[in-house]
Amino acid sequence: MILADKIIEQRKKNGWSQEELAEKMDVSRQSISKWESAQSVPDMGRIVLLSQIFGVTTDYLLKDELEQADYEESESGDRTLRTVGMEEASSFLLVREQNAVRIAMGVMLCILSPVLLILLCGAQEMGLVALTQAQAAGLGLVALFLLVGCAVAIFVTCGIRAKQFEYLESEPIDTLYGVDGMVRDRREKYRPAFTRQLTVGIVLCVVAVLPIFVSLILSGEDSFMHVAAVSLLLAIVAVGVLLIVRASIVWGSFKQLLEEDDYSRRSKEEAKKFNWVSGSYWLLVTAIFLGWSFSTDSWDRSWIIWPVAGVLFGAIYAILTALNRKDD
Repeated sequence: MILADKIIEQRKKNGWSQEELAEKMDVSRQSISKWESAQSVPDMGRIVLLSQIFGVTTDYLLKDELEQADYEESESGDRTLRTVGMEEASSFLLVREQNAVRIAMGVMLCILSPVLLILLCGAQEMGLVALTQAQAAGLGLVALFLLVGCAVAIFVTCGIRAKQFEYLESEPIDTLYGVDGMVRDRREKYRPAFTRQLTVGIVLCVVAVLPIFVSLILSGEDSFMHVAAVSLLLAIVAVGVLLIVRASIVWGSFKQLLEEDDYSRRSKEEAKKFNWVSGSYWLLVTAIFLGWSFSTDSWDRSWIIWPVAGVLFGAIYAILTALNRKDD
């Protein structure tokens, strides 16, 4: 059986039209037609790509005497991996770049959400506003839930837009010819911006405590300046986190397509094992946050649960991953 017949056989076995195979190969339909009619022969790079798409060896495609397809096994044990072409990879990077800005804004809104509550409660306690304690707390909570609600709406919208690419986080993939080079080129172009945003974001988070120290130096123990300093601290942290989250999401999109670091095939398998841990953990954290906040009416302080829980989750996940790899 010659190469042309093998291409036809494998294409039909996978249920693809010439147009669909052409899209996966990033060539024209006319090229596929010429290969299948033996009017032309694909170059070696295309042969390798055909073997990856069909999940067969290059020997089977090139040697006419081999009539039975010799299928290659992927690392995941499947016959073939899900392929990602140039158009799909470009669409994914565009969606992630757009979502990065929105998600970063949503996180910033969550951090800023208790600011008005802190300011109003502090001002009311010191007699700076003509509000009762209940009124101050009520207005602050309204602002808090409005900002959190906006953030949740942003997260849900971004999740819907990115849903078609969910498999990139959990499934092993095989990128078609040219995709890896395109992703690496775009990553190198983005590297200066990533480094700059990450550095500025981290510096802002570190120096955010300065308003607290300044207020302690310049004012007395019961000064409203302390309350304002806490609010300013949250505002600075919010800007810093916005830069970090935005840069990290874009940078992470490159890693997803290249299957590096947290998105390597091994890491994806480990993530599947620990999904139940993540869901249970954050349900417990939410229950603790709501229980503490409602029972003590300390919404202005209970927000600290979230950053602490985030740090602890990272430590727990790292320990579980290390134990799992030790067992392997």
